Amino acid sequence: MIYFKDGEFLTEDKLNVSVNDRGYVFGDGVYEVIKVYDGALYTAREHLERLLESAEKIRVSLSYTIDELLEIAQKLQTDNQISVGHIYIQVTRGVAPRAHHFPEDSVPVMIGYAVENARPLEILQQGAAMKSVEDMRWLRCDIKSLNLLGNVMAKQEAFDHGCQEALFVRDGLVREGSSSNVFGMKDGILYTHPANNFILNGITRRVVLQIAENLAIPVKEEEFTLSQALHMDEFFYTSTNAEITPVVTIDQQPIGQGVPGPLTRKLQTAFEAQIPKLVVAGDTEEREANGPAS
Repeated sequence: MIYFKDGEFLTEDKLNVSVNDRGYVFGDGVYEVIKVYDGALYTAREHLERLLESAEKIRVSLSYTIDELLEIAQKLQTDNQISVGHIYIQVTRGVAPRAHHFPEDSVPVMIGYAVENARPLEILQQGAAMKSVEDMRWLRCDIKSLNLLGNVMAKQEAFDHGCQEALFVRDGLVREGSSSNVFGMKDGILYTHPANNFILNGITRRVVLQIAENLAIPVKEEEFTLSQALHMDEFFYTSTNAEITPVVTIDQQPIGQGVPGPLTRKLQTAFEAQIPKLVVAGDTEEREANGPAS
């Protein structure tokens, strides 16, 4: 595998990370995951724009432009011959002696790599189970931070109960999944949490909202309770790798008929149909013709 680190493309045997890297010591950094379909990067520009936004929110200044980041991501895909998979890019505040306050002279460290992994076709077809978990995370979930221990523990709790994903609930209100955004469908209306500090405004979430608009599906971005979630007609979660995953049970209670619903299927079909329109292949004119993902 070919990796990227701070301007260089390296093999694994030449790659090293300092024990004083603040990402390793404090989780002091941000990251993004970009999907690859048929050798093309999907919504890469949107992901990389969010990477820069997250870095800015934690006061890390990057010298890379979006186009430079796109070139790095594309080269990782090409050099590693990734057909279907993802590109991972991580930025930390840099290397410095361990102290909680920001170091004065540290230089941000950026690494990237590519992974081949198949689409989760079986679960996309059959649907997933979720388990509700109390949301104990910090209050800046809008930052795609390396601090993911709360998410990890929630995901493990879900796995321990035979579920594929956790459903974060804070103050009785459904927020998001441990690594996803969530949507509920009731009486033909699509509900999802508003994009504020309690959730990450997922790129796939934005794509789904655009698809819903194109299909004239009414959307309400508003908070709802766990009880309301349990009584939705349909439910699904979204992420870069999970795409649009139907949810058939929450806390062992069937959602709707306990099978993926028709509107979820409609959104899945529309999502697959528009994938070629949202890839990055170096053709700016094509992107402008098709419009942004959000």
